[in-house]
Amino acid sequence: MDGSLRIVTHLGGGGLSIAICLSFLAIPTCRHVGVLAALANLLSHFVVQLLKRTVVRSRPSIRLQHVVPLAALPDPWSFPSGHGCAAAAIGMTIALEWPIVTVPVLGLAAIVGASRVYLRIHYPTDVVVGQLIGGITALLVRLMLP
Repeated sequence: MDGSLRIVTHLGGGGLSIAICLSFLAIPTCRHVGVLAALANLLSHFVVQLLKRTVVRSRPSIRLQHVVPLAALPDPWSFPSGHGCAAAAIGMTIALEWPIVTVPVLGLAAIVGASRVYLRIHYPTDVVVGQLIGGITALLVRLMLP
């Protein structure tokens, strides 16, 4: 399971989340989703980075010496989860555009979030707040740019 979740967790990383948005932008019939997903991801990450640098909560392995992370730490700050935020922002954007894929897309976003806790990179509350930020931002972007 460690190996699988190390792969899945990258779906919320910067490189893959940007690649997903660019993929939608490259398909003419999906450009609108690409724009919405990119905006939701960008705006939600402003909030995440602001909170990370304001709250400055150390990651579990930094705070608790007996906790050994199962993946590389992207930075020392844990709250909120940027990977969870990106997965939720993009997943919610897709779900709002194509409701038929809501369960698998948001399920995958939840797995990305759970992987961050499993890999000992985040506390559960980091992921929940990150995913709320991503999901709410996606909803707001969709309401502003229908």
